[in-house]
Amino acid sequence: MQNKIKVAVVGVGHLGKYHARIYSEMPNVDLVAVMDIDPVRCKIVAGECGTQALSQVESLPSEIDAVSIVVPTRDHLSVARMFLEQGVHTLIEKPLAPTIEEAQKIITLANSNSAILQVGHLERFNPGVIKLKQLAKTPRFIEVHRLGQFSNRSIDIDVVSDLMIHDIDIILSMVDSDIRSIHANGCRVLTDRVDIANARIEFDNKVVANVTASRVSKNAFRRIRVFAHDRYLGLDFQSQQIEEIYLGESGPDVKFPKLIQNSIKVIPELPLNAELEDFIDCVKCGRNPMVSGQEGLMAVKAAAQIQQRITRSMEG
Repeated sequence: MQNKIKVAVVGVGHLGKYHARIYSEMPNVDLVAVMDIDPVRCKIVAGECGTQALSQVESLPSEIDAVSIVVPTRDHLSVARMFLEQGVHTLIEKPLAPTIEEAQKIITLANSNSAILQVGHLERFNPGVIKLKQLAKTPRFIEVHRLGQFSNRSIDIDVVSDLMIHDIDIILSMVDSDIRSIHANGCRVLTDRVDIANARIEFDNKVVANVTASRVSKNAFRRIRVFAHDRYLGLDFQSQQIEEIYLGESGPDVKFPKLIQNSIKVIPELPLNAELEDFIDCVKCGRNPMVSGQEGLMAVKAAAQIQQRITRSMEG
């Protein structure tokens, strides 16, 4: 019988507890431990997942193969360092780091110790996003709205690093071109950090993306619209279904081509399950992850530019 991949989860709060549960249900994974600064929460999750609760990284078994790091963004580098220096394959929740410099340090640690580094940009594993990228091969204009209700989670970072980073990563994966310019605005509403933001990203190949993110909305709304050279595509991130509009066939007897509207059915799948399965497969096969450290760094760089533009607009 093939050996199981030995995995630990560091940080079992709102999202980390789902990492632990999913790992515990994978037949090819041995969830050896969970860790959290809250000992009560840690023991509860450990009990639910049939594993041990630990308070210190040093208590982990030395033969651990992989780890999910689901701690506040400010702690990503310090926690990741302990594992990457040991060559442990690492999945870090998005964003990769709070700064470009720290993101680069994490990548360097992974490379120098031959460790796989995957960044938890969850939406990349959304079946609707995967299908959208296949259909929208030549995007010209992209518009994204990611609006969410206020939560006490992730208020250590602004809405750009909290929510907009999802869509920055998706856009960068769709547009094969460098960023030419960024214009952005935002404001604080309920926290001392920016809670609502809008950015216009222009690329060298003339593609334009308009992105809005808010964590102070009454209702959740997550949608991306892609206008390509011959069609419109709209994806609801939550339902994972796509709307498509394009012109029908033209000819000598057709004065005005018919407008074709089509609903593209996508088989729904839980993105987090797909993300963790991909990570484990990378560890098992030694292949590169769908979302690499370098791609995580590119998202952090774009987010930093947006944050700088917002700061300037607020100061002006």
